[in-house]
Amino acid sequence: MTLPRTPSLRLDGRRALVTGAGRGLGLACAAALAEAGAEVWLAARSADEVEAAAQALRERGDRAHALVLDVTDADAVARAVALHGPFQVLVNNAGTNRPKPFEDVTEADVDLLLALNTKAAFFVARAVAAGLKQAGLPGSIVQMSSQMGHVGAASRSIYCMTKHALEGMSKALALELGPHGVRVNTVCPTFIETPLTRDWLATPAFREQVLGKIPLGRVGRVEDVMGAVLFLASDAAALVTGSALMVDGGWTAS
Repeated sequence: MTLPRTPSLRLDGRRALVTGAGRGLGLACAAALAEAGAEVWLAARSADEVEAAAQALRERGDRAHALVLDVTDADAVARAVALHGPFQVLVNNAGTNRPKPFEDVTEADVDLLLALNTKAAFFVARAVAAGLKQAGLPGSIVQMSSQMGHVGAASRSIYCMTKHALEGMSKALALELGPHGVRVNTVCPTFIETPLTRDWLATPAFREQVLGKIPLGRVGRVEDVMGAVLFLASDAAALVTGSALMVDGGWTAS
């Protein structure tokens, strides 16, 4: 009897690009891909932060490079990807949030979140996909979405708007890029302990409200997201595209 073998989670010989990789989820995703054997480019605007992150990975024995890049500059993105790619793995992680009541949202708030969470993700994905098609290589694009891309929440109108848009974009890209062997999926975390969320989660009332919506009874850690991203990047997810992988402790199950 010949038994089937589990597809590998290894990424040896592949190049990976992670945006927003100087800290938090981005750094965690870069660490996961590098540990699996990928050569990783960590992209962020802050030179000191991203250089330190790449150096820490190199000291661990990984292949990692710092890439100082403003992902909202589509021309700069195209040049960087053409220079360092093609990238067989992209983790489109750069993003931000400005939670506030709907009536207090300013035009500047809307412009910022649309530019970073949605528009930049589109152009980074397009540059990576173009490089893969030109090289005739398959690839995996992992978009960092959110549980808020599937539900609504008070004081998060524009964040929900941008993440719902990212979900729709990813499904459309999966259809368009599938014939070229490029898979596109989203990872949808709940609240994860990161520098971006630490102050909010330190507020007892807010933390209690969040935990009340998570059946597993805890907020997330970056390690919870690392495995999901690695799965989608690897051959273990070879037939997975156009999907949203919920890492939300059950938030969206109700």
